[in-house]
Amino acid sequence: MSLTANSHRLESGRGRVESLGGPGLRAFINIAEAWGLTIAEQLQLLGIASRSTFFKWKREASPRLPRDTLERLSYLLGIYKSLQILLPDPKAADEWIRRPNNAALFGGRSALDRMLSGQVADLYVVREYLDAERG
Repeated sequence: MSLTANSHRLESGRGRVESLGGPGLRAFINIAEAWGLTIAEQLQLLGIASRSTFFKWKREASPRLPRDTLERLSYLLGIYKSLQILLPDPKAADEWIRRPNNAALFGGRSALDRMLSGQVADLYVVREYLDAERG
């Protein structure tokens, strides 16, 4: 299958990509609970402004999520996985995102502060940082 065909499937929400929305969102909701995220923080990380849309997606088995939301979910799931590998103690891994961090890209703020900027690029930067730490 060509890249164009895959892009079309992603944009149309049909096929495999659409089926990832439900599992990805459910995984994120579990992560949000482990991280102690408020609804406002969850909305910010997912890049959505509407609480009603968020709760509608949560009720649906296979919600049709926008490309931006799927990208954000991918980064967030990767961040979670990296933390679980780097910090095998689940409590320490979950608490890491709220701890101040002296790494240059955080400037003494927490990873969550960086991720809550609203920019998908900040999720990418945190993911890349953790992937680099893993080696």
